[in-house]
Amino acid sequence: EFLMRNGVKVEDGSRLGKTIVFAKNSRHAAFIVERFDANYPHLKGSFARLIDYSVPYAQSLIDAFSEADRPPHVAVSVDMLDTGIDVLEVVNLVFFKIVRSKTKFWQMIGRGTRLRPDLFGPGQDKDHFLIFDFCQNFEFFDQHPDFSDGASGDTITRRLFVARVELIGELDRVEADDGADLRAATTERLHREVAAMSLDNFIVRPHRRAVERFQSADAWGLLSDTDRADLVEEVAGLPSALPDDDLPAKQFDLLVLSAQLVLLRIEARFPSLQRQLRRIASDLELLANIPSVGQQLALILEVQTDDFWQDITPRMLETVRVRLRDLVKLIEPGERRIVYTDFEDEIGGAAEAPIGDAAVGIDAGRFRRKVRRFLDVHSDHIALQKVRRAEQLTPSDVAELERMFLEEGVGDERQLDTIRADGGLGLFFRKLLGLDRQAAKAAFSALTDLGALTASQIQFLDMIINHLTERGVIDPELLYESPFTDVSNQGLSGVFPAERSAEVMAIVGRIRATAAA
Repeated sequence: EFLMRNGVKVEDGSRLGKTIVFAKNSRHAAFIVERFDANYPHLKGSFARLIDYSVPYAQSLIDAFSEADRPPHVAVSVDMLDTGIDVLEVVNLVFFKIVRSKTKFWQMIGRGTRLRPDLFGPGQDKDHFLIFDFCQNFEFFDQHPDFSDGASGDTITRRLFVARVELIGELDRVEADDGADLRAATTERLHREVAAMSLDNFIVRPHRRAVERFQSADAWGLLSDTDRADLVEEVAGLPSALPDDDLPAKQFDLLVLSAQLVLLRIEARFPSLQRQLRRIASDLELLANIPSVGQQLALILEVQTDDFWQDITPRMLETVRVRLRDLVKLIEPGERRIVYTDFEDEIGGAAEAPIGDAAVGIDAGRFRRKVRRFLDVHSDHIALQKVRRAEQLTPSDVAELERMFLEEGVGDERQLDTIRADGGLGLFFRKLLGLDRQAAKAAFSALTDLGALTASQIQFLDMIINHLTERGVIDPELLYESPFTDVSNQGLSGVFPAERSAEVMAIVGRIRATAAA
């Protein structure tokens, strides 16, 4: 009602202009459309439509929404229209969900900033749009909180590859009598994955030397520390033609591999992983009427007993993984009961909120692609090499980068001012380029050269180095969040003593400082 009354109208005010409603989830969106149709029966089924990944032919609906005079005129979306779509006629945005990512918030607002000539009639161009924020997002962002949009994590395929490489290393270290078969099976699985990598693939090609070496079965006989490092840094995560498994099976594989590694390393996390495996076995027991589950029922029941875990070995866990992995997908995720409240909405009075940071017609994704092309063309420039290698930038380096940024039309003065306010061009480029891995390792060499680091400390430093390699810098607060808290629930402080934690913080700070003059 509020939208239909107060939204921007077209066709001389006779029809609500194109509108995107950002809903929380698919059921929420469907309920919004249902209530719209109930209140406007003469517009039912066409004027407002649900557009998300649950809807067949969603792209056809988007195409229709993109045409000025065709219905639907209200698109109720879940993620699908948040970014990456340009419908010039959109004049109303309805925030009906909480957003806490600053980047996504501005991308969503960008759906309304596209210019449209003659939208309101000949010579009456689109020069404004309205945002209806029912979830206090503007109040939240107006408080200027510290933002962290998070880092993109490794794919599960890469994490499985790395975990298998680490398992081989641990089996070689302990030289367990029952570990030979497990090592052989693990190396055979990894070898098949690498052998299926096409050297003509443009992603694989830069790592051709390492891939070719490990496509030979002979390379897997005895893996040195250097071999395992090359597998993790050069080969893990590259596309392979080896047939992929379903996601639940891969997630179960990763859980069991984690348990095997923790068991071999004698780490304190094992009881937690044990509980997860017992819970999965309990869920499978409820499906005993399914023939494939019934065939494994003896093992499923055994996994839930204390005796099974009394003298557990990695080989026993491997048996659990092999026999149960294809059954895990049968477990239905727990359904949360939908609660309908029975009270009248109280919207309150409308208040205008100026947003001076919204750039007309600027597409953040397109701008970043332009910047990346600039970085590719000038990858050999000495200043950009310094950015990649964590070498200290000088004022003349920054001045030269800013000159090139403006002269080559990558951005304008306004965008440059925004980048300066956010740490400068060096830091901006560093986040896009990432950090040279050898430079990241060298930065922490003072710690690693001391020796006597525990497995958890080595893992923690590797995670920091991986983050720096991908993202260029790391916010110290992230060291106390997932995935770092997967090593210790206290993050950095739980892995290193206070003095060493301070050294890690100092190194992270120095790496960031090199990107500014």
